[in-house]
Amino acid sequence: MPMPTYTNATTIDAPVERVWQVLTDVEHWPELTASMTSVRGLDGPRPVLGARFEVRQPRLRPAVWTVTRLVEGTAFDWESRAPGVRTLGTHLLEPAGSSTRLTLAIEQSGALAWPLAFLAARTIRRYLAMEAAGLATASTHPTP
Repeated sequence: MPMPTYTNATTIDAPVERVWQVLTDVEHWPELTASMTSVRGLDGPRPVLGARFEVRQPRLRPAVWTVTRLVEGTAFDWESRAPGVRTLGTHLLEPAGSSTRLTLAIEQSGALAWPLAFLAARTIRRYLAMEAAGLATASTHPTP
């Protein structure tokens, strides 16, 4: 049986470089979306391979996410582990003319992946949509 996977893709009216700048400013994500209350870099403020981030979200347990893949200017993945479940978060940018296609995905595996999906699927989908919308808004509005 395939593991639970959630995806949100949206096109942002901004170049990849601008969206990447906003996407990798992870400590400021809580300013962009109500789906996060805090993001704190444990090894620095930017996602680099092996960097860890403590993420706090409403209705979810605090988690430490570790960057497991980084393609500068294009993508990064991070993962979080808890007893019985591994969660992989993917952030992918693709050029779409003068715009950018942003894809956010969550994939869960482990013995508790399906019970967790039953309990949290709606929240996870809603949070992905909120995060994509916040990233899009921040990417298309100039910073002061």
